[in-house]
Amino acid sequence: MSVSNHVEFESGVPWRDSARTATARGAVLIIADDEELTADMRLELEGARFLVHVARSKAEGLEACHSCGASAIIVDRMADGLEGLVVVEALRAAGDSTPVLAVGAPASVEERIAYIKSGADDYLTRPFDLREMTVRVEALLRRRREDRPTMLDVGAIEMDLVSREVRCGGRRVDLLPREFTLLEYFARHPRQVLSRRKLLEDVWRYKSYVRTNVVDVQVGNVRRKLDPTGERRFIVSVRGAGFRLEPDGLE
Repeated sequence: MSVSNHVEFESGVPWRDSARTATARGAVLIIADDEELTADMRLELEGARFLVHVARSKAEGLEACHSCGASAIIVDRMADGLEGLVVVEALRAAGDSTPVLAVGAPASVEERIAYIKSGADDYLTRPFDLREMTVRVEALLRRRREDRPTMLDVGAIEMDLVSREVRCGGRRVDLLPREFTLLEYFARHPRQVLSRRKLLEDVWRYKSYVRTNVVDVQVGNVRRKLDPTGERRFIVSVRGAGFRLEPDGLE
């Protein structure tokens, strides 16, 4: 990948190359409309070797939650004081368990309680020391690693769910966020035939079926990255039905 100021993923979500090429400790999504605050948070987190993406509205934030593959999310209360809360509620209602650090108003016990009840994992009162923010993000990720397995090994495919690194037959595979999510879904359902409708619903979060070739395009991308030589087929097309992951690859 050539180095530029940013990389555009298929969702339109920008990630900085400088952060992507670093030894990343995970990806953090910041949802906030305060430009000065987000700039400071981004600088601090990237200095701590996190990949960082910023969404500046509730709608943009919810879209990014489904597309950028964040390891942790920081949600600010935003302009009307409710948008951040709506984001957390929507995430949890959709079954998204990504750790959330809420950033809210000073000395507002009611707001802090509301965020925690809605599903936020921690709450940080503004103004705050940026170093404390980073420590709290690290604590959330540590807690998540303790709560669930961090590695997903299926045949020749190894996936680190925290660092988002993938290896196939010992060779490193560089995947974009959506590609990682797609492969993780296949890896959790090895040798099962998965229809395009099922993938659109569970990976892309489409509420209803639409005619699109996005599944075929992304499956093709992942297939080529798992085996650039074409000698082994890890994701097999099942005519009229969908796709199936063969963890050891078919020769």
